[in-house]
Amino acid sequence: MNLLNKLGFGPKTSDPTSDSSSIALGPDDDVPAPGQQFAQFGAGCFWGVELAFQRIPGVTKTEVGYTQGFLHNPTYEDVCTGTTNHSEVVRVQYDPKECNFETLLDLFWSRHDPTTLNRQGNDVGTQYRSGIYFYIPEQEKAAQESLEQHQNKMNRKIVTEILPAKKFYRAEEYHQQYLAKGGRFGLSNLLRKDAMIQSDAMANLFTTALKVKPYKPYLVLFIGWCFCPYG
Repeated sequence: MNLLNKLGFGPKTSDPTSDSSSIALGPDDDVPAPGQQFAQFGAGCFWGVELAFQRIPGVTKTEVGYTQGFLHNPTYEDVCTGTTNHSEVVRVQYDPKECNFETLLDLFWSRHDPTTLNRQGNDVGTQYRSGIYFYIPEQEKAAQESLEQHQNKMNRKIVTEILPAKKFYRAEEYHQQYLAKGGRFGLSNLLRKDAMIQSDAMANLFTTALKVKPYKPYLVLFIGWCFCPYG
């Protein structure tokens, strides 16, 4: 333990035997809206994952947060230390009459690489692990069957964990609907955060070349030889 930790200024640490850990590792006691169901998904940085789930018809609410860890009321900084065992997740509320769980699973598998342990793209750490966290037995069964189907199509082992949903800690407000509000990063595990720039000059160049009028500022994303503008 370093001096700052001894003085109480270091990051919070996780003790699996503490009372607070019992709370953190307990079931999610939040209740979905009437007629709705919850599911939690971890697939790397939660910003882009949330945006993808938001676009599914029948999904009525999404929130990003932390779960499966030992620490009660963790902050983003706590989770980033890698000592709390939390996973970055999206908690999805959906109407099963309009959107079945299998639809959510299909999106989950398409959104990330489930064969990389504790990593998605350049995001490395246990908080970025692949996971499906179920609330009811039917979700567990569907998740297991879906994993087996996808494993048969892949030549590398899937490392996705399928576990009961534990207490969900809602992330800080600035993380909620981050990309929908115009945030910059996390669009895909294939998109490098440090490859994204916002430049009026470059946007003007591309919009002129593409004959997009009138000009407006764009968020220009460079990936190899490609770019992807988001207005």
